[in-house]
Amino acid sequence: MQLGVIQRILGILLSLFSFTMFPPLIVALMYKDDTIMPFLSAFGLILTIGLTLWYPVRTIKKELRFRDGFIIVVLFWAGLGLTGSVPLILADTPELSITDAVFESISGLTTTGATIMTGLDVLPKSIQFYRHELQWLGGMGIIVLAVAILPMLGIGGMQLYRAETPGPVKDTKLTPRITETAKALWYIYLSMTIVCAVAYWLAGMTGFDAIAHSFSTVSIGGFSTHDASMGYFQSPVIETVAIVFMLLSGINFSLHFISWRNITVQPYWQDSELKAYLSIVFFITCIIASYHVYTNGYASFGKAFEDSLFQTVSIATTTGFTTASYQSWPSFMPVLLLFSSFIGACAGSTGGGIKVIRILLLFKQGMREIKRLVHPNAVFIIKVGNKPIPERIIEAVWGFFAAYIAVFVFLQLALMATQMDQVTAFSALAACINNLGPGLGDVSYHYGNISDVSKWILCFAMLLGRLEIFTLLVILTPTFWRR
Repeated sequence: MQLGVIQRILGILLSLFSFTMFPPLIVALMYKDDTIMPFLSAFGLILTIGLTLWYPVRTIKKELRFRDGFIIVVLFWAGLGLTGSVPLILADTPELSITDAVFESISGLTTTGATIMTGLDVLPKSIQFYRHELQWLGGMGIIVLAVAILPMLGIGGMQLYRAETPGPVKDTKLTPRITETAKALWYIYLSMTIVCAVAYWLAGMTGFDAIAHSFSTVSIGGFSTHDASMGYFQSPVIETVAIVFMLLSGINFSLHFISWRNITVQPYWQDSELKAYLSIVFFITCIIASYHVYTNGYASFGKAFEDSLFQTVSIATTTGFTTASYQSWPSFMPVLLLFSSFIGACAGSTGGGIKVIRILLLFKQGMREIKRLVHPNAVFIIKVGNKPIPERIIEAVWGFFAAYIAVFVFLQLALMATQMDQVTAFSALAACINNLGPGLGDVSYHYGNISDVSKWILCFAMLLGRLEIFTLLVILTPTFWRR
């Protein structure tokens, strides 16, 4: 373990993060908010911490080892969650406790979208912007952005990229150099954000709302500047824009890169994960719409499908926008939508959940075991898109799934030990570990009424979900620390 290298990189990254206080500070000046000093103070404090960590070890320049990458990613995300809460703690509006501010900060950075705030419509514009900025930075991963510039500082980045990038296959690079890979991802991410913002503006949003919601749409975060979320606008056009960009953001960004570079949509048609992703969304939408019509909730299937599509896409991609109180929909529908977040978006996207590719591989593995029962001596190879999948990846997916279930059970029991009822505990944990946001029961609209202990447990769950379980769990094992 190279503690000096780890300390130096953390210092550099925190110092860089301190400069993210300037955009909301500019917004505060534009709208004459009383949050100028909180953001200035936060900038000074975070920069001081970063420089204090960096200065004593500034001359240590060594290549990162694999274990170092895990330590840096975990410490950086935890550190960001804590330091990102500073302006929220210092601001007079809203008045947040340390626990609430940390919860809101981690929820933003992990793109979960669970909030303890109410009265979003009257929040200072700078605070509104800051919440969305946190989600936008966390969407593609600040670590990936940092990887793009670390080589200029004499630091290799492949270990960071492997530890941060979501999905079961992490060794695939879009370009020969990891720096160029990170830059390519961010160029696509930035381009999508700009196009989304313009589309929202043309659809009728104000400039501020368009920028804020583009941040939370492309990052699949789900924060809104209004308590009614997307339902505030009452605009089918705005909802359509949101659906399109939520779906696009839920697709593996590697596909976007390959398609845009070669100016062809062929990679989309050939991708098995994308086909499964769209099929799942369409299937769940049809079920929800049909049941709405069956229960006389809608006069026509077309209108039911339209409303069901938005909610399904939002929950299935783990975005968390709402246009209606889906929690109060009849029968099994709220639970079905919540379960769709367990599947989540595609690997390599900004979405959360287990990821479609893992679910697809689990399904294929299950079918293979059934075939083996019928033909015990036959050899069956699991393929995705006509390409055989190595057994090592299948084993890793099963390991991830087992760890996911074990962690989920443990954390749910911990939440229930804080006197939280079963429905609230299950949905709150599902919403946080899948980086979704809205839950059921007492957390249907916000998380402000649950206990502080529950909030810290859910903060841990959000980090677990964002770092895909193993990245965080691995540093808690004795094996990791043995030489």
